[in-house]
Amino acid sequence: MSQPDPGALLDNASPVPAALPVADESTRVPLAIEDWATVLIMGLLACITFANVLVRYFTDSSFAWTEEFSVFLMILLAMVAGSAAVARDRHIRIEYFAESGSMARRKWLARFGSLMVALLFLLIGGLSLRIVWDDYRFEETSPGIGVPQWWYSIWLPICSLGIALRALGLFIRRGRQAE
Repeated sequence: MSQPDPGALLDNASPVPAALPVADESTRVPLAIEDWATVLIMGLLACITFANVLVRYFTDSSFAWTEEFSVFLMILLAMVAGSAAVARDRHIRIEYFAESGSMARRKWLARFGSLMVALLFLLIGGLSLRIVWDDYRFEETSPGIGVPQWWYSIWLPICSLGIALRALGLFIRRGRQAE
C-alpha cells in the first residue's frame, strides 16, 4: 500500500504550505557547522543527563557538575541554533508585515531586519567581552564545580560574532536577490 502525500492531507484553507523548501540557500560558510554543532551539543546533553539519571537511580546521589554544565550547553545550543536560524532567514518576525506589500518593500524590510540583527549581536558581543574580561581579571569561578567562569562566558561574544556575521551574510544575499 502506498503512503499518502502529506501535502494532499492539507486543505486549501490551511495556513501551512503543502511543500516546504528543502534546500538551503548557498552560503560562503557552510550551514553544516551549526547543524553538526547542534547535533554534538544535543548528544552531549542527552548523555550527561542519562548518566546522571542512572547514577541517581543506583546510588541515591548525583554528579554535582551535570546541572552547571547542562545549563551552559543549553545556552550554547540556543546561540548555535540562533545562528542557524539567522543564516536560513528563519528568525522570528511578524509575517503580516514582512510578507506583505511590493517586492521592493519586502526586500527592504528583509535587509533592514538582517542589518538590525547584525547590529544587535555586534553590540551584545562587544558588551559581553567586558564580562569575559572581568571574569578573567577577578578570577571568578563557577558556583558548582569551581572552574574559571570565563570558560563559560567566552562563548557569548564568539557566538554573538557568529550570529552577526550570519546576519551580514543574509543582508548581502538579500541585496543580490532580484526583485
